[in-house]
Amino acid sequence: MNRQAAKKLQEFFSAFPGAPTSLLLLDYDGTLAGFRIDRFSARPWAGVSELLDAIQKQEKTRIAVVTGRPATEIPPMLALDPAPEVWGLHGAERLYPDGRREMEVQTPAVRQALQSLRKRLKRDALGGLFEDKPNAAVMHWRGRTPEQAREIERRAREIFEPLAKRDGLRLLKFEAGLELRAGRDKGGAVREIIRESEAGAPVTYLGDDLTDEAAFKAVNEAKTPHLSVLMRREPRKTAADVWLKPPEGLRMFLRMWLDARR
Repeated sequence: MNRQAAKKLQEFFSAFPGAPTSLLLLDYDGTLAGFRIDRFSARPWAGVSELLDAIQKQEKTRIAVVTGRPATEIPPMLALDPAPEVWGLHGAERLYPDGRREMEVQTPAVRQALQSLRKRLKRDALGGLFEDKPNAAVMHWRGRTPEQAREIERRAREIFEPLAKRDGLRLLKFEAGLELRAGRDKGGAVREIIRESEAGAPVTYLGDDLTDEAAFKAVNEAKTPHLSVLMRREPRKTAADVWLKPPEGLRMFLRMWLDARR
C-alpha cells in the first residue's frame, strides 16, 4: 500500500469516533472470495467471515453485500448469524436479514425479450457458459483460451447489442462475461442504501470488477465521509479512491474497521 492510499484510509477511519453507525458495502466474487468456475465453491478468503462477524457483533455497522449473484446464494457462503442484507442481481433484487425478498418488476416487453434470448442460448451457448438469471441472460467465458473468449464475446455481442437498444434493457460488460439485463445496477443499490441510512454515516464500497465502477461512483458522490476501494490483485483504471490486494489487503481493511469502531 502506497503512502497516498494509507493517508486516505487514515482520513476515512478518523471520522468513525463521532459516527453512531457506518456502512460497509461489499461485492462478493473477487472481493470477499476468490473466483471459481464453479461459483458454489467460491468460499470467503480465510479469516474474512470471522472479521465480518466481529464487526457485526459491535452493532455499529450496517453490512450489505451487493453482488451479481442471486441474493439467496450469499448467506450460506458467508455463514454469518444473523445473515447480512444482500442486494443481488447487481441491485435488482433485495434480500433482507429476516428473509424477506424484493424484486424489481419487469415490463411485459422486457420479459418477452429475455425469455426469447434464454431459449436461444439454452439451445446454443456459443461455446461459453450460459447463466439464466431472473432479470438477465449472461454469457461467461472464464476458463476459455483467449482465442475462444474473443470468439464467444463476438458472437454474444451480435445477439445482445441489438436487444440492449430496447427500453428497459442494458448491456453489462464484466470480466470474462457479458450480461443483458433489466433493473437497478450496483450504483443504484448503493444510492438507495445511503438514502435509507442515518445522516453522516461513513460509507465504503469494496469491489473488484467493472460492474463495481457504478458503485464506486455512487459512494464518491456521498455527502458523508466515504471511501471507494478497488480490491484486486492487479491495478486497473478505476473510479475507486484506493487499491488494495486481496486477501491480505482485505483482512487489513476489516481489522482497521473493527478497531476504528471500537
